Amino acid sequence: MKITFFASLAVTAMSMSMALAQQQPTTQAPASPPDLGLKVEVDPAAMAIVKAMADKLAAAKSMSFTAFTIYESPDRTGLPLAYTTLSQVIMERPNKLKVVSPGDGPRTEFYYDGKTVNAYEPAAKLVATVDAPDTIDAMLRAAFQRAAIYFPFTDLVVSDPMKAISENVRVAFVVGKSTVVGGVTTDIVVLVGKFAHVQLWIGSDDKLPRMARAIFLEDPAHYRHTAMFSDWKIDPPLAADTFAFTAPADTIRIPFAPPGATEKGK
Repeated sequence: MKITFFASLAVTAMSMSMALAQQQPTTQAPASPPDLGLKVEVDPAAMAIVKAMADKLAAAKSMSFTAFTIYESPDRTGLPLAYTTLSQVIMERPNKLKVVSPGDGPRTEFYYDGKTVNAYEPAAKLVATVDAPDTIDAMLRAAFQRAAIYFPFTDLVVSDPMKAISENVRVAFVVGKSTVVGGVTTDIVVLVGKFAHVQLWIGSDDKLPRMARAIFLEDPAHYRHTAMFSDWKIDPPLAADTFAFTAPADTIRIPFAPPGATEKGK
């Protein structure tokens, strides 16, 4: 039960994130990144579109949105199956975050109030609680390092989205526009970093991300990971208790640890 709980919460290597795409993964990496045979070529027009998105997100004092993620993983034949996650996100800078994931698996809830993180699975009545750093950025790093919890929208809620997204970009270019993604006109941009190829659809008018698709270059199968973002609200009014969590009386407390850690420790 504990393994199931944390496995459903942890969105690690198999989940799409622009930050993860541009940063060296925590697992052992090869001595050098894959050679795509491409020269460094960063189109200023592409980076201007990305920066407008990053500035819009960084300026938000609070926001809410829905992230629907599709990622591929091999089945028994070795061919890819599609797996999905859904995250309903509410954030308030600098130190509050709530994520409700009414999954394909068990529903999970994640609460961060600036002091404490609570990871809760209502159906199993399990909760893991831990003291947390006082910023969203530091909390997300600590949650990943301590319990392998990672969200596919991390780059959207950190304090400096532009740095997170563009830190290791080698190639950037504009593909064109779309009128079928997210119900709005979007600019399509490609960013290629050391470890991933990421295609972004960014609202032409509102500058909000609508979809991101990544291929991790170290994956020999080049499986695709897609995140779609919707239901955007920038600086919405939030109730005082939005990020509060009180465990029901019959809730079982379990360690805040990576998937399988408790079992391995037996």
